[in-house]
Amino acid sequence: MASPGNQTADILRAALDGPWRDVREQARPRLDDERLFGDPYLDYHAARDRVLEQMRLVSKFGLAERGFRREHGGTADPGGAVTGLEMLAYTDLSLWVKSGVQWGLFGGAVENLGTERHRDVVTRLMSLDLLGCFAMTESGHGSDVAQLETTATYDPATEEFVVHSPTESSRKDYIGGAAEHARMAAVFAQLITDGEGRGVHCFLVPLRDAEGNDLPGVTTSDCGLKGGLPGVDNGRIRFDHVRIPRENLLNRYADVAPDGAYSSDIENPSRRFFTTLGTLVRGRISVGGAAAAAARVALSIAVRYAEQRRQFDDPDTGEEVVLLDYRSHQRRLLPHVARAFALSFAQNDLVRRMHLVQTGQDLDPGAQRALEKRAAGFKVAQTRHATRAIQECREACGGAGYLTENRLVTLKADTDVFTTFEGDNVVLTQLVAKELLTAYADEVRDLDALGWVRFAATMARDVAREGSGVRQLIQRLRDRGGDSVDDGDLSRRAVQLQLFADREDYLVRTAAHRLQARAEETGPFEAFDNAQDHILLAGEAHIERLVLEAFIEGIADIEDEQARALADSVCDLYVYSSLEQNQAWYIMHRFMSVDRAKQVRRGVNELVDRLRPHALTLVEALGVPESTLRAAMLDDASVHQGR
Repeated sequence: MASPGNQTADILRAALDGPWRDVREQARPRLDDERLFGDPYLDYHAARDRVLEQMRLVSKFGLAERGFRREHGGTADPGGAVTGLEMLAYTDLSLWVKSGVQWGLFGGAVENLGTERHRDVVTRLMSLDLLGCFAMTESGHGSDVAQLETTATYDPATEEFVVHSPTESSRKDYIGGAAEHARMAAVFAQLITDGEGRGVHCFLVPLRDAEGNDLPGVTTSDCGLKGGLPGVDNGRIRFDHVRIPRENLLNRYADVAPDGAYSSDIENPSRRFFTTLGTLVRGRISVGGAAAAAARVALSIAVRYAEQRRQFDDPDTGEEVVLLDYRSHQRRLLPHVARAFALSFAQNDLVRRMHLVQTGQDLDPGAQRALEKRAAGFKVAQTRHATRAIQECREACGGAGYLTENRLVTLKADTDVFTTFEGDNVVLTQLVAKELLTAYADEVRDLDALGWVRFAATMARDVAREGSGVRQLIQRLRDRGGDSVDDGDLSRRAVQLQLFADREDYLVRTAAHRLQARAEETGPFEAFDNAQDHILLAGEAHIERLVLEAFIEGIADIEDEQARALADSVCDLYVYSSLEQNQAWYIMHRFMSVDRAKQVRRGVNELVDRLRPHALTLVEALGVPESTLRAAMLDDASVHQGR
């Protein structure tokens, strides 16, 4: 994987590979297969056929089975399933999405929401004998799942559900697999029995016959060309009083008896709804992981190109200068490499937590909810990172980066929708912030009289410090102007983490007080709407802090001193570049002096300079097999020399 003799890259890669490094190592040689890569010259119908054939090849790898229980023919290794399928993002993101729909979303719905009576469906979908899709999103409702309009009304006379699209906006939309290949859908609809609505439940609804024709009452259509992912057959579905057997209700959390009686072990409808959705968290975790994997591909290409491409003469030597020797180019790419490291460690920790919850090893009642919040936050961080990093990589490679043969524009197009599906990033950030505000409200609510006094004193002290600049004075005394990264107070992990935590804490507390004050005047909804800028910042600050913690913990497990020292410098660059991005906020709220802000800028420069000789080691550590990069410009010797 790494260059001959590059032991440091091997050690770092092993650390970044995480708990399921054996799954990654087994996948890497399998990915070096021409059949697994997309062909950008195909029209979208041919691209879809190619992806289906790719899936049949992948089905022999044993990756899909990891996500299913042993009694269903699987190996009960959800962490391994997410990790293994993520590796497909290195070859073709259409293949990854299509595989994720089949084995992750459709398969996950049947596996996690169904019961023993659905075992045959699980067995058939694992082997691709049954192709399915996940029909949740509607034209009128995406993020607001509770308000979906599709209905499933129980008819006790025939012991059937009648699935119907009552309005134009109830059409299932953007559904991967619905346009051509899916024969069955996991349909989310409002269950109605005895004339009473029971909330959103999931049903198995056959779509097509063996020849691919729509079944009676089912109308599918094609979403057509998209901005990317040409190999995914996104489509639309409408139901006109389609009848399905009573047993097609996925009944793990609720059931309907033959006579129409509704029953559930979870009495609270809201809790039942969120329990149902919570079991599907694996999809959101997978999206974030695949986005980060795509960014690693782009960074691996762009850094290698920058190591080879020369531009302009050095007046002292007369030799043309390698792109990555320019400070501006180092600043463009290396902070993104540092963030890629951080997010790899964060994803490893997230997948580990998911695995413990979904295999029953973590039975803490709050573990599932904490997992959902963390998954939402990391999905936001990873998909935004992919969007920004891939774009920077494209620009950093100039005109060559714009050629399809060099993959960057394809990666950009294919990942663009990742910020939207499996949860819109803005909505997910709000979800994270709401959880923080709820926890904060609970904490404040439980304070006794003495606690309230202390809390009020803390708030007053913050206000006083913000007004007087005491924090900045302390920093000026600590931060000597000439300090290097290693010598300054900001070099200490505790100080770095405290800055991230201070920002999060301040934003959460002030957002809570802003909401409380505004709600008394306008009501809760308008107060929340008016404070969304503040709320989103609080959510983003929380995510950044969690990512840093994961990075720090990941480094602690690296035993080799040289590799750990290099990872420490990468972590410093992640911290300094993050602080630089947010330095206006830190200065404005007097958490950072002007002197410290200057130190941060100098620190970024010092760190990219320090990491420059190790750039190739760092991208090799990211773990993308060089054979899978498939960028023509990396093989063009004339381009390498700038001739």
